[in-house]
Amino acid sequence: MRQCMDGDNLHRRLKKIIGQVQAIDRMIDEDVPCEEILSQLNAAKSALNGCGKVVLEGHIKHCVRDGIEHGDAEKTIESFTKAVERFANMQ
Repeated sequence: MRQCMDGDNLHRRLKKIIGQVQAIDRMIDEDVPCEEILSQLNAAKSALNGCGKVVLEGHIKHCVRDGIEHGDAEKTIESFTKAVERFANMQ
């Protein structure tokens, strides 16, 4: 599965998200207003959603394409459907 993902892009995004989450954790200790914490939580959630898009795009461009061209189309469609459902549940 590694070949279907833009690993450098994902690592860069995840490091940024880790920094966001650590900042949110500090905000709690610093008694920052709830609205600001919620705003930062929303930003982190959006960033995670962006990671999901990168993974799903890689899945489509590599796994699905390869599965349809060289493998079992029915199994590939099932895998694609499952990936889309999991991505949709992230929303």
